[in-house]
Amino acid sequence: MSTSHDDGGDPDDRGDRGDRGDRSDRGLGPMRFSLLARDGAARRGRLAFPRGTVETPAFMPVGTYGTVKAMTPEDLVGVGTEIVLGNTFHLYLRPGLEVIAAHRGLHGFMHWQRPILTDSGGFQVWSLAEMRKITEQGAHFRSPVDGAPVFLSPEESMRIQRILAADVAMSFDECTPYPATEAQARSSMELSMRWAVRGFREYYRAEPPGTLFGIVQGGVHPHLRLASLAALEEVGFAGLAVGGLAVGESVAERDLVLDQLLPHMPTLKPRYLMGVGRPEDIIEAVRRGIDMFDCVMPTRHARNAHLFTRAGVINIRNAVHHSDTGPIEEGCACYTCLNYSRSYLRHLDKCGEILGAHLNTVHNLHFYQRLMREIRAAIEAARFEAYAAEFHALKALGSPR
Repeated sequence: MSTSHDDGGDPDDRGDRGDRGDRSDRGLGPMRFSLLARDGAARRGRLAFPRGTVETPAFMPVGTYGTVKAMTPEDLVGVGTEIVLGNTFHLYLRPGLEVIAAHRGLHGFMHWQRPILTDSGGFQVWSLAEMRKITEQGAHFRSPVDGAPVFLSPEESMRIQRILAADVAMSFDECTPYPATEAQARSSMELSMRWAVRGFREYYRAEPPGTLFGIVQGGVHPHLRLASLAALEEVGFAGLAVGGLAVGESVAERDLVLDQLLPHMPTLKPRYLMGVGRPEDIIEAVRRGIDMFDCVMPTRHARNAHLFTRAGVINIRNAVHHSDTGPIEEGCACYTCLNYSRSYLRHLDKCGEILGAHLNTVHNLHFYQRLMREIRAAIEAARFEAYAAEFHALKALGSPR
């Protein structure tokens, strides 16, 4: 059944372990999360920030360098985007903090006045396996820009994110590699939890520009995930992310982690699954109780001529589209589908025209935001399971080209 309630939650849920430790109203930044409806474990909510609201479940386009590739902020608003993601690590290296501070933060720098979430840099440090050394103090590595030595610690990540002044900042963590033994995953998780305490203290040492989320680690070992969650709840983060997935594990392993973890996560805090972005994976994660997503998939696919439809992904470079005068997807109301044909988009791609990347990205991000709107409506109508079944069935019957 779908249940609606105010910010205080269902009276019947009070005292449940899932509500334990909710501190979202205790001055940990200008964010308020409202849980509006539930359908099974699927949740319909709202994040409220001074810069605007974000309806959940929500998808955040990735703007690594302070821009979502091939899109203006106005384009993003046009496809329904309410929040974007920026990257602490890359913005720290280029253009540097002095430039962003001169613009009074990332919002002014990138001309985006709606909410922003900044990643802490932990995932990027993980990706530099051949160029980094992890110690108790932090991560030592060589800059991928110019090879200069760089040190990133929990305190430094928080200092950077305070200057970026995003609405949501992320705790600095070590992304546990995959595969990892139980002992390796435990050591990595426990290091991240010690870093979480240090980062929390640094971020909230003075009035914060936003709200800091903690990141649950522990690899594919559910008992380590629960230990990580308990440690983060002891600190008192106002929002929680599930990190260390989408790094090579199987879908079955990922689902097992979520199945074991999510029932224990606090009901009245937002839940963010980092880096997972296939539409079918989003649906399955929503089914288990996730509220927020980010992924480079829709934008990267667009630049590589792969376009999302309800029946699956099509490759616009295929010869079958050479003379096709129809849109990418019949019934799609995005700017690209209303004005351009598959034939024209294939022509732009073949000629290397920049407009092609832009129009493809408009469509893909519109597809993702439409997906999230449909998911939210299905939860509100207490028919999420039917919607998910219809989505999977249509994709199975489709014939992408």
